[in-house]
Amino acid sequence: MDINAKAFRHIQHFFRLGLDGVEYAGLLVIAFATSVAMYDEVMVMIGRGKVTLTDLLLMFLYLEVLAMIGRYFSSGQLPVRFPLYIAMVALARYLILDLKEMTEWRMLAVAAAIFLLTLGVLVIRYGHVKFPYKEDKETEVSDKAKVYVRE
Repeated sequence: MDINAKAFRHIQHFFRLGLDGVEYAGLLVIAFATSVAMYDEVMVMIGRGKVTLTDLLLMFLYLEVLAMIGRYFSSGQLPVRFPLYIAMVALARYLILDLKEMTEWRMLAVAAAIFLLTLGVLVIRYGHVKFPYKEDKETEVSDKAKVYVRE
């Protein structure tokens, strides 16, 4: 039994390292592609000689993706709020870009989707503040201990 358990732990460790490697490689590819897309968008704005609201919203989308990747690299966790923020900005950009071709019902549907995503973020934030995870409480306690040590 002990040999099988030890072998299983080695196999499990090997697969965990492999999955972590693929995950980090994927994140690096996404970060690089996002940076290239952001650079291309800046070059388009410079070539056009003006900046529009849709350009700014697209830049915010790129920044949110990069912030999400940075947050994952720094903490190893990805808050569900980040994709919700990205979705809200993407829907706002869609609303602005296609406003002339949209029917009233489609505009209302997109606005309602943005509103529902906003409510979702508020519910998640409320739950996070009102019912924090154990890890968050431990981090908060250690952060307060650091403050007391500094003073």
